[in-house]
Amino acid sequence: MSAPDNHFVRRSSQASRIAGIAGIIILIALALAPLWAGRADMRLMSELFLYLALASLWNLLAGYAGLVSVGQQAFVGFGGYLLFALTIFGGLHPILAIGVAGLFGAAISVPVAALIFRLRGAYFAIGTWVVAEVFRLVFAQIQVLGGGSGSSLPVKIVKSVAASRTMREWTSYWLALGLVVMVLAIVYFFLRSRKGLALTAIRDNELAAGSLGIDIWRTQFLVYVVTAALTTVTGALIFLQKLRISPDAAFSVNDWTAFVIFIVVIGGIGTIEGPIIGTLVYFALREFLADLGTIYLIVLGVVAILIMLKAPKGIWGLIRERWGLELFPLSHRVETKSVGKD
Repeated sequence: MSAPDNHFVRRSSQASRIAGIAGIIILIALALAPLWAGRADMRLMSELFLYLALASLWNLLAGYAGLVSVGQQAFVGFGGYLLFALTIFGGLHPILAIGVAGLFGAAISVPVAALIFRLRGAYFAIGTWVVAEVFRLVFAQIQVLGGGSGSSLPVKIVKSVAASRTMREWTSYWLALGLVVMVLAIVYFFLRSRKGLALTAIRDNELAAGSLGIDIWRTQFLVYVVTAALTTVTGALIFLQKLRISPDAAFSVNDWTAFVIFIVVIGGIGTIEGPIIGTLVYFALREFLADLGTIYLIVLGVVAILIMLKAPKGIWGLIRERWGLELFPLSHRVETKSVGKD
């Protein structure tokens, strides 16, 4: 009679289970922020949530699908302008317009992907930036949306979100919180699916993944469309909070791509936890150093260089290598059952 197999496979660990409980508690506390946080704190947290959403999406695109884009500001600006167009000329409620903008973002990403997917490596990155510049130039010519000088959201549309200023701020905060939770959940469950396994194989070795029968183009195309749609939704919410849009602000490579790449690189590219750590570090540095002007940007550059030299896999990569932590379990673990003696 063969000996019983005392081994079993699981994804979760004690650390991930504790992190899950802590995450639920933190989420409840954040949802109740209007009861304990001031207006300035809520605006800051809303901005943090939106940057975390952008960073998580860029990380999915570059860290897992291997599509290093420096033109994601195209979809941020596209979402902002669609919000203005759909509410001003389409008569849609702003919250409904945010969701509709995501559908348009997915639709416009299809021909864009068909074009830029012909490029590889640095050429792909440059191609995404060129596409973003084309978007900026096109929207700068649309005079009904303010042309090059931009436009403000009419007061009537702003008040349609909620009657009072306090409720508008609360609604805007809850939308940002809901968006980042949705993005993290989509990224997590996507990576746990069969498509996620395919992405991991592509990231590790694209040639080997192709030889195993993985459709690399289709998998990367799906990721690009999903990230484009969600980035468009994020852009729409960003400019619903700002209440004003212009081509330079909407398609800013510094605000919506450079800082996002900084967040992912210092946090840890190719991990779900990395963008979370990177966003917290970025906002901490910004809050303490923003008054220093150009010195603030120099410090950000120095921090990025030091982390890339000392911890090439980012802060979370260093933590994971040293202590083996994984708060969002994606990999399988083989464990041994403890068997008592008779």
